[in-house]
Amino acid sequence: MLVTDAWRPQTNGVVNTLEHTCRQLTAMGVVVERISPEMFSTVPCPSYPDIRLAFGAGADVRRALDAFRPDAIHIATEGPLGVAARAHCRRRHWRFTTSYHTQFPEYVRARWPIPLAVAYRYMRWFHDAAARTMVATPMMERLLLDRGFRNLRAWSRGVDTELFRPVAADPHRREPRLIYVGRISVEKNIEAFLATPLPGHKIVVGDGPARAVLEKKYPQAEFTGMLYGGELASKIAAADVMVFPSRTDTFGLVMLEAMACGVPVAAFPVTGPLDVITQGVTGWMSENLIEAVERALCLDRSACRRAVEARSWQSASLQFLGNLVAANALSALPSRSWSTRRADPAL
Repeated sequence: MLVTDAWRPQTNGVVNTLEHTCRQLTAMGVVVERISPEMFSTVPCPSYPDIRLAFGAGADVRRALDAFRPDAIHIATEGPLGVAARAHCRRRHWRFTTSYHTQFPEYVRARWPIPLAVAYRYMRWFHDAAARTMVATPMMERLLLDRGFRNLRAWSRGVDTELFRPVAADPHRREPRLIYVGRISVEKNIEAFLATPLPGHKIVVGDGPARAVLEKKYPQAEFTGMLYGGELASKIAAADVMVFPSRTDTFGLVMLEAMACGVPVAAFPVTGPLDVITQGVTGWMSENLIEAVERALCLDRSACRRAVEARSWQSASLQFLGNLVAANALSALPSRSWSTRRADPAL
């Protein structure tokens, strides 16, 4: 059973990761059920109405868990559905796993004056009840260990290298094309990209609560709105550099998607980029974003592609499967899950 407060129609790295994982597990013969917001009445998240929260669904969550009688339970998010599932697992004495997808305390502080210590206290309370908490990168694991988190396990990410692939460069292009892909919101630090005098045409792909303000403030930039599938892959592949200005991401799937398209990444040297980018090969990290972009423009695009060819969603999903625990001490997971504990070669 997967319990998540993030699902379609949301479009973000968490949803992308969970969808790919569910698809891969199903292909392996695992029966996956899901508890997610579209199954319930929801209310908009304050300051972010595109995110819908399912408050008051505790009884339905309990019934769904009891009816399915899962061999393993994974709670992916710390929202209302995650809290309801956590409470029921504790009541039933069921073991479960969680995953740390988002630097939630930093996101909250970017929107409201809530101290980091308070938000981290909540996050520790939530995840310390889990048998294991999965994290995307070694750096994120170290940061959480320093914050007092326990029982951490690696769960890396993959990329669809068939969808995201290089295209021939446009010989008539007069200026470089710099692209940002992701949520348009304050915690993504997009204004660091838009306000910096970078060489080239700036493209912003995505949507979010800050879009209207930024689109008006930076009319020279191209705002495409949401793009999906082949249209998204083509837009990324046509760029010369992906600019990833976020300082609060735990990973950043779009960086892998850019590299699969042969597009190097320019970013700050922070959590996420430090584990994903190989400096001077797949991108450049610097506190000076102009320097990062200029250096990234000089990199070999074919090296970016080669660097991510081994990062498959199948490998990442096998790693996830190996991290699961039996919900009931009297039962056991299928032996296949325990025989596939192998790390993603990209780590």
